[in-house]
Formats: sequence, C-alpha cells, structure tokens
Amino acid sequence: MSSTTASAAALPAGPKAPASAAPTKPVNPRSAKRRRTLAQWGFIAPAVIFMALFFGYPLVRNIVMSFQDYSPSTFFTGKAPFNGTDNWSKVFNDGLFGKALWQTVLFTVGSLIGQFCIGLGLAVFFTRRFPLNGILRSLILLPWLIPMVVSGVVWRRIFDQDTGVLNSFLGTVGLPGDTPWLTSTGMALISVILVNIWIGIPFNMVILYGGLQEVPKELHEAASLDGASAWRTFRSVTLPMLKPVITVVLVLGFMSTVKILDLVLALTDGGPADSTQTLGTLTYQNSFVQMDFGAGAVVGNILILISAVFAVFYLRVNRNEGK
Repeated sequence: MSSTTASAAALPAGPKAPASAAPTKPVNPRSAKRRRTLAQWGFIAPAVIFMALFFGYPLVRNIVMSFQDYSPSTFFTGKAPFNGTDNWSKVFNDGLFGKALWQTVLFTVGSLIGQFCIGLGLAVFFTRRFPLNGILRSLILLPWLIPMVVSGVVWRRIFDQDTGVLNSFLGTVGLPGDTPWLTSTGMALISVILVNIWIGIPFNMVILYGGLQEVPKELHEAASLDGASAWRTFRSVTLPMLKPVITVVLVLGFMSTVKILDLVLALTDGGPADSTQTLGTLTYQNSFVQMDFGAGAVVGNILILISAVFAVFYLRVNRNEGK
C-alpha cells in the first residue's frame, strides 16, 4: 500500500486544465468597414491634396480666366470683370487661330510618324548583338538628354542659311547650299518637325527596345519553322505583341508634342509670317506678348480639351483590349 502510494506520488503531475479564456467582444462589421475606408483614404489623401493644389486649382483658375477681362492691372486690383464668351469669340474669329490649329496638327502628326518609325527601326536594329551595341545605344540617348532650348539654339545655327553647317555640307557635295531652312514659309515648319523628330527618336527607341525584349523568342522560332519571312514574322508576330507598348509610346509622344513651345520659340519664334505658329506658341503670345490673358487662357483650355479627348480615347481602347 505504501509503495503504491509512493510510486503514485513520484508520477509527474498531468497538464493543468487551461483556464477559460476571457470572452472577446464581437467585432462590429460596420466599424471594421469604416476603419478600412479611413485607412484607404489616409493613404490616398496626400495624392488627392497634391493633385487638387497643383493641377486642379490651376485648371479651374484657367477656365474662370477665359471668361474674364483679365489684364495686367488685375494682378494689382484683384478684380477681373466677367465678360461672358467675348474671349472665346475673339479667339475663334481670329484667322491666326485656325492657322495655328492646322499647323499644330501637321507638326504633331509629322513628329509622331517620324519619331515612331525611326525609333522602331533603331530598336529592331539594336536587338541584334554586335560590338559596341551598348555604347551606340547610349550615344543615341544624347538628343533626349539635352535641354530642348539648347537643342533649338544649336539647330538654329546648323540651319542658318549663310553660315550654317548644313548648307555648307550640301554645297561641298554638289547640292544647293543656300536653302532657307528657317526663313522660308514653306520650309520653316518642316525644319522644326525634323528637329523635333531628332529629339524624340531616343525616347521611342528606348521604350520600343524594352518592348521587343519581352517578345518570346519561341514565337519567332515557330514562325521561322513555318517558313515565314523576316518581314512576315515582324508584321504578324512582333507588331501584335508590341501593340500595348506602341500605344503608350504614341500617347506620351502626343501629349509632349501637341503642347510644345520652347523648341519653336528657340528656332523660329513662330515665324516667318506665322508659318510655325502652333497652339502652344499662340497661348504664349496672347498671354505674355500681347498681355491678353483671357485669350491665352482660351487657347490653353482648347489644348487641355484636346489632350483630355485623346486620353479618354486611349483609356477606352485599352479597356476594350483588356476585355
């Protein structure tokens, strides 16, 4: 009996029964949802405030200004009388507006086509491996890295009719060396487009080159096994795979080209005889040369409207492709 008692005492004590947990308060679904909503707004609030202050306010102010008789004196008085649609009528009845709008279309379309085609050709060229590939790609980026005003001043010297490098070179190879690149109404806009193409080629090449790296090589190999030529492979395989990248390149190129100002001012200042006047330069001249801020705001609003329509079109096309 005693030994049994002793052995029983030597046995380790069993695990203690867990103490009953304290009852938890049930979570209210509404309060949890409210906290999640506040947290979400807390994350996006800085971006919303930034957009409202630095984009929303100037946009609204520009729209209001287009319906006011705004002059330099209103900067001091702070009172600009409302004049209805007088500014809009003045701009639309001005023959220079229609000319600037048409030249903006020519400048934008010509620049986009040139930049994209040459950029795509260079991107395809650099997908092949050869010595100094990386160095050459780096050098092609230089026009994109140089400030646009500097590029405009340099090209103005190159295009000079009497002392320009271009005419001197053309004369040495037996071609006409007295072309008025920037002083002829028929050549000035073409010259500005060529310079803008030169500036935009690197951007197009870099983005399209990155897109080409994502095209699966297996598709090219399969097309080659099927007997497709290089052009057929590029047209039927590469271009469809590049479509999202092409869309991005064209949209960004459009946004930067349609409102261009500094390059035109550096090259021609809108001349000769308004042959290189665009909506961007017209906004500048109305606002800061003629001091007609209401008319300048009208042209600026038209530029914003054109960009917004193009952006909505781009988003709708992408949405349909996603479906």
